[in-house]
Amino acid sequence: MDSTAYRFSHQLRVRYSEIDGQKMVFNSHYLTYIDVAVVEYFREILGENWLALAEQHVFDIALVKITLNFVKSARLDDLLRVHCRIEKLGNSSFTLSAIITRGGDETVLSAEAVYVNYNAAQGKAQPIPSDIREKLAEFEGRTL
Repeated sequence: MDSTAYRFSHQLRVRYSEIDGQKMVFNSHYLTYIDVAVVEYFREILGENWLALAEQHVFDIALVKITLNFVKSARLDDLLRVHCRIEKLGNSSFTLSAIITRGGDETVLSAEAVYVNYNAAQGKAQPIPSDIREKLAEFEGRTL
């Protein structure tokens, strides 16, 4: 799990409210860390007003499935970096990989998530618009 393969990362610090009785990050908080990074990933690529795309029923992501691989435990006050990238872009869905590192290169967790472009007005998935597909491929620097 090489963080240099990721063009985007977001930094967070473990807060007291996120640890459990063993003084480690409680497992569900890793999902929040990934969610925060995914929002920042799309903000970076699509711009500050990217959430307006959801209100316009153009592009709104919904998590379908996620797999987490716990490698090491994060602890109170650790400075973590969440790296994410799109691995595969389908018609209406995409697969995103993420790793959480501590201290630059120590992997704490790896994850694979599947999202769908969801149209809330219609209550179903819809194709990812071509301009968004192009921006994602351009940002990633490869064909998706």
